[in-house]
Amino acid sequence: MELNALLAQPVALPSLPRTVALLMSELAHEEPSLRRLNQLFGTDPALAGRLLELANSHTFQVPRQIAGIPEALALLGIAQVRTLVTSAPLGTASRSVPGVHMQQFWRYSLNTAKLARSLAGIVHQNQTAAYTTGLLHALGELVIHLADPDKAQSVNTLVAPFDLRRGKIEQRIFGYCYGHVTAGLARRWRLPEVVVDALHHQSAPFDNNAYEPLAGVIHLASWRARAREAELGEKELAVSFPGEVGLALGLDIDMVLQQDPIDWTAKPEAADYVV
Repeated sequence: MELNALLAQPVALPSLPRTVALLMSELAHEEPSLRRLNQLFGTDPALAGRLLELANSHTFQVPRQIAGIPEALALLGIAQVRTLVTSAPLGTASRSVPGVHMQQFWRYSLNTAKLARSLAGIVHQNQTAAYTTGLLHALGELVIHLADPDKAQSVNTLVAPFDLRRGKIEQRIFGYCYGHVTAGLARRWRLPEVVVDALHHQSAPFDNNAYEPLAGVIHLASWRARAREAELGEKELAVSFPGEVGLALGLDIDMVLQQDPIDWTAKPEAADYVV
C-alpha cells in the first residue's frame, strides 16, 4: 500500500483506558484542574494528537499553529474536552492493534517524550514542541498495523515494532517508515511545520535539505527509549549510539545517557503513567 493510500485509510487510534478513566474523573469536577488535565493528556499519544488536531482546526482560527498540550487546553472549553475524551477508542494490552503490545507502546512513547524534552533543553530547542513530537512520533506504527496488518506482520517477522532497526527496515520494504506516516497525520492535524518536519525526518535527520535539530533530538530520544525496551548493556549502547546525529547537536553518548528520566515510565504491572 502506498503512503497516500495508507493515510487515507480510516483508523481509530486507541487510548490508554486508565488515562481516559482518570480524565473523566477530573472532568466531572465543577472546576477541573488544567494542570491535571495537561498531565493526563501528556501521557497518551492518541488523545494528545486528537486534542491538538481540534485546537488547530479551522474552528478556532488561531493566529499560529499550536504545538503544546497546555496551550490547546487553554483554548478549548471543558465541554469540548469532555466530548473528545468520552469518544476516545480504548485500547488493550494485546488486541486493539494487531502485532503491537499497547502497554509497551504507551510506555515507550512517554519515555521518548520525556527524553526529548530533556535533550531539547540542553540544545536550546523548544521543549514543549519536543515533548509533543516525542509523544506522537510512533503513532504511524499503529496506523501501519491497523491499516495493513499483513504488511506490518511481514516486518514483525524480521524485527519487533520497537527494535532500533525498525525504521530502516520499513523504509526498505515499504518505501516509507512509521515516521513518514506520523508526519502525514501531523500535517493533516495542522501541527506546526517544525513538528511535521521533525517527525518526517526522525529516522534519518540528515536526509532533509535543511537539517532540523528537532529531528535529531527525536532520533536520539527514540534511540535511548528503544535501547531501554531492548535492555541493552553498556557495550551495546556504545555500538548502537547514533554518533553522527549526536555530533551535529553537540551531544555525546554520556550526555544523552545523563538525561535518562529519574521516573522512567514503569512496566505495565506497576504503571501509573504520570509525567
